[in-house]
Amino acid sequence: MKIKRNDTVEVIAGKDKGKRGRVLRVIAEKQRVLVEHVMMVKKHVKPNPQRNIKGGIAEQELPIHISNVMLVDSEGNKTRIGSRIEGDKKVRVSKASGNTIADKKK
Repeated sequence: MKIKRNDTVEVIAGKDKGKRGRVLRVIAEKQRVLVEHVMMVKKHVKPNPQRNIKGGIAEQELPIHISNVMLVDSEGNKTRIGSRIEGDKKVRVSKASGNTIADKKK
């Protein structure tokens, strides 16, 4: 998977086309990503006093297929991702600009 957690991506297909968000979770075995504020659905939640969960209607994100998102580089452009070996490390590279993509920490 070329897209990692905490990357900024833009949705390129589907009902949320054009939205940008941060990747919250990558589900590699299903080739899906969970993007912040994208593919929002309402879910009915039952109250559970033992876990301090109030009942009602909660909004949450659903996973979206990885082919429907594209990475946004540091310049704000959508780009595909390549890789290059620098020294003894393998780094991700933006195909649009040629710049390396820094790994973000939270």
